[in-house]
Amino acid sequence: MTTDLTPPSSPVLTDALEQLAEAVDLLGLGEGVRRTLAQPRREVTVSIPLRRDDGSVEVLTGHRVQHNLTRGPAKGGVRFSADVTLDEVRALAMWMTWKCALVDVPYGGGKGGVRFDPTQYSRAEVERATRRYTSEIAPLIGPDRDIPAPDLGTDEQVMAWMMDTYSTGAGHTELGVVTGKPLALGGSLGRQTATSRGVTHVALAALASRGIAARGSRAAVQGFGKVGRYTARFLDEAGVRVIAVSDQHGAVVDGAGLDVPALEAHVDATGSVVGFACSEPLQAKDDLLTLPVDLLVPAAVEGVIHADNADRVLARVVVEGANGPTTRQADAILADRGVLVVPDILANAGGVVVSYFEWVQANQAFWWSEAEVEERLATRMSLAWDRTTEVAAKHDVSLRSAATGLAVGAVAEAHRLRGLYP
Repeated sequence: MTTDLTPPSSPVLTDALEQLAEAVDLLGLGEGVRRTLAQPRREVTVSIPLRRDDGSVEVLTGHRVQHNLTRGPAKGGVRFSADVTLDEVRALAMWMTWKCALVDVPYGGGKGGVRFDPTQYSRAEVERATRRYTSEIAPLIGPDRDIPAPDLGTDEQVMAWMMDTYSTGAGHTELGVVTGKPLALGGSLGRQTATSRGVTHVALAALASRGIAARGSRAAVQGFGKVGRYTARFLDEAGVRVIAVSDQHGAVVDGAGLDVPALEAHVDATGSVVGFACSEPLQAKDDLLTLPVDLLVPAAVEGVIHADNADRVLARVVVEGANGPTTRQADAILADRGVLVVPDILANAGGVVVSYFEWVQANQAFWWSEAEVEERLATRMSLAWDRTTEVAAKHDVSLRSAATGLAVGAVAEAHRLRGLYP
């Protein structure tokens, strides 16, 4: 396989490019299409001078990548993390293109990030970094160009600062420049929990497809942040016994099922799942991935299921709440063992679906009820699940191959219809 990109230094980008190549081969689209879709349409790396509270100046690095703009403006989150790299952002932007196409949202894929750990900075410092980053990428973003959203290390307050910074430069308020905003600034009801709602919808469908009743089944959720926390809550409400959860500090387990509401209260009080009284600690937090459960939801970071641990994953169904949590080598191992893997571009698409709803509402200055948002989200996720499983069964391929093939095919068709300029 060849690309016009610098050879990727990140295994995440390598996986993304190989998934694209596989889909292009499956669809018979040709090398020209593959090379076109492998290249980001536009990307920028910016310097972010940050005045610290003590008066010193630190220089951070930020990125914004617009992978594809054929089906509409770029859409994708902004993450603040010490692990951010340009290759990671490229891969995540590509996956956003496929995710949007799969759930028929009229966007292309984008992603952004700043390389720093916001937990090690004051809130005032995070605000200054956010505003400077926004001002640096402002020529690229906009409600009709590129619409950021929250991701790892960012939240609705960060989106409010981004919206305000962009609007100040534009000279008027632009509610639609970002999504995931506070309700008071044009956010959408249901947006905070949308990704988790989507994960839960497809997780229950995946369990049913394997003949596993939700009520009484056992699940483990890796990550207890924006996605994992609400996924654990919604699974618990559906009757699934969530027996283990983890966060960056550790993991806890209770074979009879964790008291999820009590666990949430503990996390609110202490900042971590560690020390939850009604549970036992796991010796190593990654042991959660190999517990004997029906359902495993990796909802933390990429690459956690890999060649060295995939043969020890005992779950019958893996639903990817995070982006890229399963490497290609692990995918092959799990497939050989008969484990059903629901890929990220399907499983966690609920966030971009409701981001789209928020964008539509902001552009119309007309807001929907939470019931309307949830109903429309459920419909989108169900349709995407049905289309993906139908293609997987028809061509005897994995759900990941089916989902990526559907998405790549939709983007390639949009390219064909628009033509090549000039």
